[in-house]
Amino acid sequence: MDEVRYKKRNTVERAINRLKQSRTVATGYDKRGYVFLGSATAAALVTWLRT
Repeated sequence: MDEVRYKKRNTVERAINRLKQSRTVATGYDKRGYVFLGSATAAALVTWLRT
């Protein structure tokens, strides 16, 4: 097992789990791709600003 790859994988998984805390990103109810992209971007921005 490669420790460096495992650390990177863990970081990515934690980031995705933080994004899934946003209801719109987790459920994916948006019908248009650009609306979902905007929701995911907004959720990522809020997560980034809180950390």
